[in-house]
Amino acid sequence: MYNGGSAGLTYWSPNVNIFRDPRWGRGQETPGEDPVLAGTYAAYYVKGLQGNDGDRLKVAACCKHFTAYDLDNWNGVDRFHFNAQVSKQDIEDTFDVPFKMCVQDGNVASVMCSYNEVNGVPTCADPNLLRNTVRGQWKLDGYIASDCDSVGVFYNTQHYTTTPEQAAADAIKAGLDLDCGPFLAQHSEDAVKQGLLNEVDINNALVNTLRVQMRLGMFDGEPSVQPFGKLGPKDVCTPSNQELALEAARQGIVLLKNSGVSLPLSHRRHRTVAVIGPNSDATVSMIGNYAGVACGYTSPLQGIGNYVKTIHQLGCANVACRDDKLFSAAIDAARQADATVLVMGLDQSIEAEFRDRTGLLLPGRQQELVSKVAKASKGPTVLVLMSGGPIDVSFAKNDPRIGAILWAGYPGQAGGAAIADVLYGTTNPGGKLPMTWYPQDYISNLAMTDMAMRSSRHGNYPGRTYRFYKGPIVYPFGHGLSYTNFVHTIVNAPHVVTVPLDGHRRSGNATVLGKAIKVNHARCNKLSVGLQVNVKNIGSKDGTHTMLVFSTPPAGHWAPSKQLVAFAKVYVPARSEQQVGISIHVCKFLSVVDRSGVRRIPIGLHRIHIGDVKHSVSLEAATLGVIKS
Repeated sequence: MYNGGSAGLTYWSPNVNIFRDPRWGRGQETPGEDPVLAGTYAAYYVKGLQGNDGDRLKVAACCKHFTAYDLDNWNGVDRFHFNAQVSKQDIEDTFDVPFKMCVQDGNVASVMCSYNEVNGVPTCADPNLLRNTVRGQWKLDGYIASDCDSVGVFYNTQHYTTTPEQAAADAIKAGLDLDCGPFLAQHSEDAVKQGLLNEVDINNALVNTLRVQMRLGMFDGEPSVQPFGKLGPKDVCTPSNQELALEAARQGIVLLKNSGVSLPLSHRRHRTVAVIGPNSDATVSMIGNYAGVACGYTSPLQGIGNYVKTIHQLGCANVACRDDKLFSAAIDAARQADATVLVMGLDQSIEAEFRDRTGLLLPGRQQELVSKVAKASKGPTVLVLMSGGPIDVSFAKNDPRIGAILWAGYPGQAGGAAIADVLYGTTNPGGKLPMTWYPQDYISNLAMTDMAMRSSRHGNYPGRTYRFYKGPIVYPFGHGLSYTNFVHTIVNAPHVVTVPLDGHRRSGNATVLGKAIKVNHARCNKLSVGLQVNVKNIGSKDGTHTMLVFSTPPAGHWAPSKQLVAFAKVYVPARSEQQVGISIHVCKFLSVVDRSGVRRIPIGLHRIHIGDVKHSVSLEAATLGVIKS
């Protein structure tokens, strides 16, 4: 990816698959476990890449991997052989939501189909998914690409067709426009000669790809005179871009625990800091996977060293931490220093593409090192975690000697500077967890291959993500502390909202069946619930607050226990307040999906939660076309 002068203008990003199972090696690439969050992220990400010049594209983005793709290599099952058995309900309610929002709200230029089969059909050969859904229902304006060698995979590995020509024909007829790899180039012409494929099918695929090339300006003459033609390597590592990398890292850090006033550290009281752990001097591992060459790194050790004197010990040679040879030097460092910062966690040797995790605990003897260092530490002990997926750190959460825990994710090139800024209070943390942190026991009898989202009482199946799992957790989805305290007050919100029915649907019970209106029978247009919320900072530090708005639909065994319906980020100076307007689209966000995969709006009381504040809104069906104000 170090590609000055040789890069194309199509970028196969973002990955908006749902982080369904905490062991998934590629969860680190995604925006997390919630479909609305993932879809909103998708739309903004795509707009950022593609620009806002109408039909013209700066670069072409791609939402991947469609669909129900979230297993790489677990317990002898890999993504090339995996047949994901998914209910219509879960497809509509969870797996397809980010892709639909990516196409409809983000107007993405391409969608990539995945390696796996869904209900026995390879996604890249499924006309129902590609032609009927992505292009037909969602109206994709762009091309559909395969994951690299997907067509070859469904012929050679999944044995879905008996001949390569049939595989090429199936893929193109299903709606695939572009093959990442040589397979279609080698076999499409023979597929036409054998009568398996018409030339018009190939022309349609060509139109879809050429049209995106045209929108990119590839037929507009000399590139250097085009709007973005002067961009080059000099535009990558600009001061403003590097500042943005630092700001993104700061905003992404989540404060999980802060007992008493363990953090922020003080320059005066904590003049010497022991910096310990296999990720304490991390550089390349901070950028995770799928990254280019960084402009330059600031490791955690360097970041903390910019504030105070440090004593550095690795404690473990690497994240695998197979022995305790380096423990005693680390324990000695903690005894000498005024404060101790342990930078632990994972890297690509533990979680990566084609490498799913085997457990949720810290690898090897990391936990032992943390506990021993915390016991010996003269001053406060802070645990900083680098990882893409959740880690069961119950031991540290419950250990009074560990005063604070930060999760930094894989924070990018400026990660160490951002961590230090949070440790010393230059930055007030405001990040929230995009996924549930489960205890190790959660996965003890849970096959990664079981795609069901909902729990089942009979089969002793726990369910997945905060929407359907109700068991013990380490930290919940959306958790994240601050160095100040925010209080919400709902200033203005409706108590009743009337859902107007489409004029043709007024009478029959089919519409209001079981007190839930089919979304396609309602006049959705701009039907929304508007809230005005005051956010007050009652602490002594300025801070940015991420306000998460959840809704609990009227009771129904197939509805989620709660779901994210809106979120907003607001900066509030100390001892002041800001008013935030929230608009919740009724058909998109207050609807639920029934067992047949039909999206419906439940009639009755919807409970809106914002932090500790709750508000009930009653949705009523308009009868005889009368719309109450």
